[in-house]
Amino acid sequence: MTLGGPEPAAAAVRTVVSRATDPAPPGMPTTGPLVDRFGRVVRKLRISLTDRCNFRCVYCMPEGDIPWIPSEEILTFDEIQRVVRLCAAMGVEKIRLTGGEPLLRPGVEELVARLVRIPGIRSVSMTTNGFLLPQKAAALKAAGLSGINISLDSLDRDRFRQLTRRDELDRVLEGIAAAAAAGLGPIKINAVVMRGINDGEVETFLRWAREQPVELTVRFIEFMPLDGSNVWTRELVYTAAEILEQAQRIAPVEPVNNDPADPARLYRFADGRGTFGIIASVTQPFCASCDRIRLTADGKIRNCLFAVEEFDLRELLRGGADDATLAAAIRRAVWVKWRGHLIDQKGFVKPQRAMYAIGG
Repeated sequence: MTLGGPEPAAAAVRTVVSRATDPAPPGMPTTGPLVDRFGRVVRKLRISLTDRCNFRCVYCMPEGDIPWIPSEEILTFDEIQRVVRLCAAMGVEKIRLTGGEPLLRPGVEELVARLVRIPGIRSVSMTTNGFLLPQKAAALKAAGLSGINISLDSLDRDRFRQLTRRDELDRVLEGIAAAAAAGLGPIKINAVVMRGINDGEVETFLRWAREQPVELTVRFIEFMPLDGSNVWTRELVYTAAEILEQAQRIAPVEPVNNDPADPARLYRFADGRGTFGIIASVTQPFCASCDRIRLTADGKIRNCLFAVEEFDLRELLRGGADDATLAAAIRRAVWVKWRGHLIDQKGFVKPQRAMYAIGG
């Protein structure tokens, strides 16, 4: 199947800037944990360090020239650290660094070391394409990184090249080995499954993971409408049910009782050889238990991956806002979070930003 299409039309995105004089929305608490109107408590913050990437994955980025965020608009490490400190004081416990490709950000190890020292932060992890891990894994471990997700959508070289538009499968496999050697566990392999493209590799991935000398958890992700080239169609979504059916051809599987707020539903093989996950954002959305928000590289809070409204912290950070004003802005962004996205429903509006510009 050939992937391609016109550039998507931009959705209307409203950016909100909170001010010290703005009254709190009705019912919004001004102290305590970060909570939304539906009682969901935010415990996790995903931070994009850059929109730049050295791959061009078809489910994420357009192939041609990309209007990158200007470097002066990217949050500094000091600004990121300040936001995390405020969020931690309001109950955020886990940080995940994303991109683009976060390892393209110079000095990322320094940021990891800063964030792990913030009171209240229990873990700092990262999602990466693995290309730079051979030279970065040991330093990341020394800085305190406590887990890593590595994107790998095919174990077939030609298909990997088709999906990433780069011939770098061997390099990514080296990155996985480097992460294991450095002790950067847990190691999770993220594979976006697309019908007619790589859906035949579910068994291949699971057999491969079961044979590795270190524990790898493969997490299969339903293809979501966040690509940069308007590729997504419902027909390309290879569903969680279909993924699970393939897994059961290898050996009987049983569900794992994991945290319902985690995006992946976990399963283990009954023979004791391996665990895998399925992230079914399209067919089995988990919005009711979502406990995450996102901070984009240019300083916008997004209270949902599919949000069409953003809340600008950079203007406040650089405009002299005090901590109380910033904390109130974060609370407002969380409070107005919607009940859930509408993927696969008539009212769905695709976000203006693609995944690489939001942060995975």
